[in-house]
Amino acid sequence: MSPKKSMNKVIEADFFPREPGPEFSWTGLTPNAFGVDRKRRILIVDNDRDTTHLVKILLERTGRYSVLEENDATKAHQSAQNFRPDLILLDVVMPETDGGEVAAQIQADPELRRTPVIFLTALVTETETKAGLRIQGHPFLAKPINIPELINGIEENLAAHAAF
Repeated sequence: MSPKKSMNKVIEADFFPREPGPEFSWTGLTPNAFGVDRKRRILIVDNDRDTTHLVKILLERTGRYSVLEENDATKAHQSAQNFRPDLILLDVVMPETDGGEVAAQIQADPELRRTPVIFLTALVTETETKAGLRIQGHPFLAKPINIPELINGIEENLAAHAAF
């Protein structure tokens, strides 16, 4: 057989069982089923570029998150549609469109309405944050942001929404 003809041979292999059996089941397979952790996608919306960039760097440094920055609140909904975040960090006071309006757009979108939102604001104190108060039904954290508290808030909200 010439080398050209041997190159044209097709090799077929059965990598997957044709019928599920007791030794294998597709049910219950999660992204972690094969020991691969998927980074959680976080969208941070704030008109302060320095804030979003610093938070992005610090969250990504943990190795647990992939963060997209959006500094234009009028583009936040579109960014969320494209990025499909697991959680949105949202500043309250921004020019043109405030965080409440962005949250309302997210909640009105059937594809995004279950995405947890955490408001970030300088309008509240640390004490008010710890009191468990909510803005439009969403938790909030006081600025300046404490990164360990932010990570705890992210994890708590991801876990709570995973139960739904």
